[in-house]
Amino acid sequence: MAKSYDVIVIGAGPGGMTAALYASRANLSVLMLDRGIYGGQMNNTAEVENYPGFKSILGPDLAEKMYQSSTQFDAEYAYGSVESVSVAADGLKTITTDSDVYETQALIIATGSEYRKLGVPGEDDYSGRGVSYCAVCDGAFFKNKPVAVIGGGDSAVEEGGYLSQMTSAVNIIHRRDQLRAQKILQDRAFANDKIGFTWDTIVTEILGDGQKVTGVQTHNKKTGEDSVKDVDGVFIYVGNQPMTQPFLDLGITDDKGWIKTDEKMKTSVPGIFAVGDVRQKDLRQITTSVGDGGIAGQEAFNYLQSLQDKVPAK
Repeated sequence: MAKSYDVIVIGAGPGGMTAALYASRANLSVLMLDRGIYGGQMNNTAEVENYPGFKSILGPDLAEKMYQSSTQFDAEYAYGSVESVSVAADGLKTITTDSDVYETQALIIATGSEYRKLGVPGEDDYSGRGVSYCAVCDGAFFKNKPVAVIGGGDSAVEEGGYLSQMTSAVNIIHRRDQLRAQKILQDRAFANDKIGFTWDTIVTEILGDGQKVTGVQTHNKKTGEDSVKDVDGVFIYVGNQPMTQPFLDLGITDDKGWIKTDEKMKTSVPGIFAVGDVRQKDLRQITTSVGDGGIAGQEAFNYLQSLQDKVPAK
């Protein structure tokens, strides 16, 4: 038998937790579902310096504070990997996970995004054996060893700085001739003696000895030169892709899989909202996810109220 809630939030990152806070504070029964620990990508972030109220705070610490806040009005939290979502003619949403079935009239999708892979030979072979997408998770394994960071955005440059504190050297390999990261992050990286840069270059293969990473094969797009760089670790930050596979049949995504919403976080399906990094938008930050979550939590309440208003008086 399906478990029923007024509001179900899929995903317990900053957007999902804020949505749960707002909805449960409105005296609604709320369930947060997540396939992992609450906090989302905050758990993979060393320091957060752009969240109001904190000059600097560790990502996992901020996640814990948000979780305590999100459950103070009795919102529940459960593990579960969502496999499908269906919508009945009367608007009831059924969420099927790997272990349970849930029902709700108001669904908030906050599944976020995941790291995009390079898609080159050796990447999958050496995943967890020198290839990583999380400096906070795996940086300590490369103490006093050289590593490469692939990418040129905020994540690549910021995590490169984090890695420089424990590794012997960090080589940031970027396909362009300049970084895309925020200027303050660029300035820190350029001033860091342990960080070097390889410009106009792509990685064509991740090399190893069968047990662990030994280097990367690179190609310079301007000179055409191919070379090998000896490193013990490869940290990949080349963008994100939305985690929307269970929702593709609902017709709420664009051609790249991002969920389309209006300014009230409403999708094209009544009673389904989306917040945070899973949305089709330009800026994906903790602050923007929190803003999205507050709106969606309130709009879920408004939606449920509108359903009550349609019920004929007895």
